Amino acid sequence: MTFIDSYWWSNDSLRLHYRDYAGPADKPTILCLPGLTRNARDFEALADRYAGDYRVLAVSFRGRGESAYAKDAMTYVPLTYVQDVESLLNELSLSRVIFMGTSLGGIVSMILASMDRERVAGVILNDIGPVIEARGLERIRGYVGRAGPWPTWLHAARWLSENNAAAFPNYDLTNWLTMAKRVFRLTSAGRIVADYDKKISEPFRLAGGEAGQDLWPVLDGMASVPTLIIHGELSDVLSEETAQAMVARLHDAKYVNVPGVGHAPALDEPEALAAIDAFLPTLR
Repeated sequence: MTFIDSYWWSNDSLRLHYRDYAGPADKPTILCLPGLTRNARDFEALADRYAGDYRVLAVSFRGRGESAYAKDAMTYVPLTYVQDVESLLNELSLSRVIFMGTSLGGIVSMILASMDRERVAGVILNDIGPVIEARGLERIRGYVGRAGPWPTWLHAARWLSENNAAAFPNYDLTNWLTMAKRVFRLTSAGRIVADYDKKISEPFRLAGGEAGQDLWPVLDGMASVPTLIIHGELSDVLSEETAQAMVARLHDAKYVNVPGVGHAPALDEPEALAAIDAFLPTLR
């Protein structure tokens, strides 16, 4: 599917980027929100699958991809991302949306859904919940802001495989190269670097920086919103215990376990796609 590169302005005057894939106006818009170090390119396959049937917007948070970098690193926190996405929703006058959030994007989705339930048709949470497992946090803190540069895409792909093999044990070189071209970029000097502001790691390394608040009340605030919880079987971020507790507390929750992958499912797995295919038509 083709898309339009579009932009909006944050409250603190940052120019932020999203991809806009066309779809009908009589269905909710799917708004895709990526993980901590990721960007709008993460949702290329999903947009190809659902655009046309739905309008799909894929966002790059501030400091990622084609979105501007913030002068103040302390704005790289979930509540600021929430404000940024609110500005986009209001600018586009979107009355009904489906949030599709991976990891950090799922935290932002939960907060937004708890604040504005009338606008939210549904939420898809990809391997994230109110409790983030300590071992996953430590792993992420260990690499954020410390990746690259590399001389070739092959070197970048190998770095990804060395640092993420436990999460994607069945990936081959083609998979790693695909991931590399989504999360890294080529500089004018011909080097491969991470496609984000390394300063995003500064608030994340602070105690509570991964979320900034207790998320169980946030989940309870969106209890009436139809929700699909996608859980990577090997995840070190979302535990099975937390996922099942989420299902119990939400009024209309669906759950799928994606075998053989960790944090976070790429959303091209057959189990994830089947669950999303079944979930979207139930939303109005």
